[in-house]
Amino acid sequence: MSNFYKRHIFFCNNIRNDGKQCCSENGAKQMYRYAKDKCRANGSLGVGRLGVSESRCLGRCENGPVAVVYPDNVWYQYIDEEDIDEIFESHMESDKIVNRLLIK
Repeated sequence: MSNFYKRHIFFCNNIRNDGKQCCSENGAKQMYRYAKDKCRANGSLGVGRLGVSESRCLGRCENGPVAVVYPDNVWYQYIDEEDIDEIFESHMESDKIVNRLLIK
């Protein structure tokens, strides 16, 4: 993957039917769409640049909503568009991890 995208972020958009917490209950779908649309608008998507994808369960429901950045294997918990902007501006584009949003 690292030879296709510089970085690829996956947003968990899992929906659970068992009553337990899931990322989709916390705005994950909207934040995924926000990130994808913003990257599409500024031309940062594609080969050699960034990838933005949604996924089903990433197994970190208790931290939701979550996203993971590859190839760095860095996990983030986010709340709003400002958090997404910071992840993209700092980590995805400038190689600087956003410590305040890290899941350890």
